[in-house]
Amino acid sequence: MTRPPRPLALTMGDPHGIGPEITVKACADPRRPAAAPLLVIGDPGALARACRTTGTRLQVRTVRTPAGAGRTPGVLDVLAEGPALPADLALGTVAAGAGAASYAYVRKGVELALAGDVRAVVTAPIKKEALRLAGLPFPGHTEILAELSHTGRYAMMMANDELRIVLVTVHQSLRTAIDALTVARELDTVRLTHEALRSAGGAGRRPRIAVAGLNPHAGENGLFGREDLDVIAPAVRAARAEGIDASGPWPADTVFMRARAGEFDAVVAQYHDQGLIPVKYLGLEHGVNITLGLPFVRTSVDHGTAFDLAGTGTADHTSLLTALRHATELAPHA
Repeated sequence: MTRPPRPLALTMGDPHGIGPEITVKACADPRRPAAAPLLVIGDPGALARACRTTGTRLQVRTVRTPAGAGRTPGVLDVLAEGPALPADLALGTVAAGAGAASYAYVRKGVELALAGDVRAVVTAPIKKEALRLAGLPFPGHTEILAELSHTGRYAMMMANDELRIVLVTVHQSLRTAIDALTVARELDTVRLTHEALRSAGGAGRRPRIAVAGLNPHAGENGLFGREDLDVIAPAVRAARAEGIDASGPWPADTVFMRARAGEFDAVVAQYHDQGLIPVKYLGLEHGVNITLGLPFVRTSVDHGTAFDLAGTGTADHTSLLTALRHATELAPHA
């Protein structure tokens, strides 16, 4: 007898932001992947209020386990987790309680993924300031997921239908990001990119990976800084010696355009904004955040908590639909 597919775990995000609203909208949207039942991890009361705010016709049902979740039409199965939330949430504000709650949702999702009880983890946005107020020293989802899953090698990929960008450094200042660039870190990011693309595209395929330069014109042979010569180029050579189809460093002002035109399968970018600006320019609603290196599939929206929209019912849930689609495609079917 074939066992029914495990659900995707969808964490609700910061309860003071748009996470609950886009969660209920995505769960009710007929465009979401039919093959992926959903288990929402969050606060049932906040989700019921989000249904009323958005006019979404879903019955919120609290469940104790993932077994059988997400298979009843018109029902939103919720695994309640985290501290109790007040009935009158202070939407659009940064609060320690909201930070602690959003962390608890992610922690439960990781626990279920590591136990094999869910197929993948999809996350709605959290607020970094709220995490800090709650005493949680994490700059973002990526670092939380890595610590909870005891993952030492990981990287953030931002993707849409036209670009795949993997970041060497993520949530840190530009000054410290430059200092953090090393040959070893660069090479490991290229390896993770290669492994992820091969896994997604088939073991017989060699993905083409472009590495963006750090400085203007990729340093112009040392004229505008030596990082491209002393850090990035040696890492590219080492990757090629391992059989990886890597090239660069390429000038960052043209390499993303070349990748979008089909010359490369992915671009390794050196710091947060270098890689995220081209992806987000193509449309926030089409992007998805994928964490590479974890022992389970994790995808997320590529936008934040949008406190200015919280409680209006107008937040666009398309990016969350995209994250659900990517999780369905990347995760095992069983």
